Amino acid sequence: MLKEAGSRIEVVPAVYETANEQLLVKEGYKVLEVVPATFTTVEEQIMVKEAGSRLEYVPPVYETVTEQVLVSPATTKWVQGKADRNCLNEDPEKCKVWCLTEVPAQYKTVTKQVLKTPASTREIPIPAEYKTITKAVVQSPASTREREVPAEYKTVTKQVLKSPASTREVEIPAEYSTITTQKLVKTGGYTDWVEVLCNTKAPQKIVYKIQMALKARGYDPGPADNVMGPRTKEALIKFREDNGINWHDFGIETLRALGISGK
Repeated sequence: MLKEAGSRIEVVPAVYETANEQLLVKEGYKVLEVVPATFTTVEEQIMVKEAGSRLEYVPPVYETVTEQVLVSPATTKWVQGKADRNCLNEDPEKCKVWCLTEVPAQYKTVTKQVLKTPASTREIPIPAEYKTITKAVVQSPASTREREVPAEYKTVTKQVLKSPASTREVEIPAEYSTITTQKLVKTGGYTDWVEVLCNTKAPQKIVYKIQMALKARGYDPGPADNVMGPRTKEALIKFREDNGINWHDFGIETLRALGISGK
């Protein structure tokens, strides 16, 4: 996952509608034929748009983090080494020793974004709107014969709040990236296990002991010079064929058949 799922806030603005209202601009009065009425002018504040509010969207905040991801686990593998100088096989490739080595695990650094602060909104108030109108009011009525004078009205158009502002939350899906890794499903194998005498553990004059043991059993290894020469190899191969030893390396089984200790 490169980026976590989140959400954003959408602001739905407020809806207003236009309304008409009858306002009294001149009161009804009575007039007299002799003394007319007197009037004075006054101003009055009327609301033409109600107070409301609007919502302002505050976007989310993300931060970048790094993470180590395992690409391939640690494994082992067989590595072919150098040939044993005491090997009796004519093919040099069959005289090489296989070693089990460790292959370290591999990792990959992945950068992704995580949500630090989610999206939000803040409300901003909108003040009401007013309009000043001037109207005349009776200061002193007529004092003689009265005559009715009807009131006068004025139609004022204003906007009123029909539905307030609101919000709705929109889901933002997480973002992902596909990483290909290698997984060990089967380890390497081998054809056979045979106990052999390592060069580092071979006692001195071991070839000399083999030559003497072969001579004692009627085989001709040549001179007892502690060197695995062609005649010694031929005599050793003949001995193993006669005794059913079918391994072509310098093994412990051969030494035991000759009565030689590997120590």
